[in-house]
Amino acid sequence: MTTSAASRVVHARAPGKINVFLKVGALLEDGYHDVATAFQAVSLSENVHASAADDFSVRFTGSIDTSSLATGGSNLAIKAATLLAHRAGFRKGVHLEIEKNVPIAGGMGGGSADAAATLLACDALWGTDLTREELLELATQLGSDVPFAFTGGTAIGTGRGDQLSPALAKGQFQWVLALADFGMSTPIVYSELDRHRDRHSQDIFPASAQPQVDASVLQALRAGDPHMLAEVLHNDLQAPALHLEPQLGAVIELGEENGALAGMVSGSGPTIAFLAADLDGALELQIALSAARLTVVRATGPVHGARIIGD
Repeated sequence: MTTSAASRVVHARAPGKINVFLKVGALLEDGYHDVATAFQAVSLSENVHASAADDFSVRFTGSIDTSSLATGGSNLAIKAATLLAHRAGFRKGVHLEIEKNVPIAGGMGGGSADAAATLLACDALWGTDLTREELLELATQLGSDVPFAFTGGTAIGTGRGDQLSPALAKGQFQWVLALADFGMSTPIVYSELDRHRDRHSQDIFPASAQPQVDASVLQALRAGDPHMLAEVLHNDLQAPALHLEPQLGAVIELGEENGALAGMVSGSGPTIAFLAADLDGALELQIALSAARLTVVRATGPVHGARIIGD
């Protein structure tokens, strides 16, 4: 390896996501659930800088507290790098510097974005010459949200969420995100959903084994109409998330009282995603929620998936 190659740093970026629609199927024999979801990639992104190294390591920076994150082999970005090295027959390692902006355990796929950006950065750094389809296949092995972080835009996800088909979305949607100072475990929220369904089995329809995204969601995205989309936002994980963390319900109410078209738990929570009518509405909502001492950021969607950034 030449000195210039050894000192090269590749910068890749991948987006967080909002599930504008999430329907969870019945509990399967293997303990998992199939889902039907409409993903939208948003402008709150993760930045990965990859440089040559003899082993695999990661260091975190950014706007959020990363003290709880693992930096060893269990970290999803390290898993992505080692998986690609194994696939390409690459015998050295990489050092990853990850600037995190997506909440940790916040229901927005931050770890998946790290993994997607790492695949792209290491592919470019090592010159593995894998096709985009081959990298996407590796993304699927890493987790159900990683393929979408890789592709971005707006898409329908089925199966475990990793079977993607693009969805047409016109224009740009304005989001205001209320960030919690705690995380929520996705498996625990899913388990609470199963208990919720058992508790209310006499009052709700049984979950389908193969859920589908409602046609009205696709129509709203295709029209680029935030008012239409606000009417059809849905998340099966919201009820169990609110049961586990009731204070999130008050956040949703506060946002809707201050002009949000609608608010909902993002993914498995605890981030609350508010849809605004336009940029002015998003700015006013951000100011109101900040005045209530909530941590809030604005984001737009859809945006591109994982890509190399020329510094």
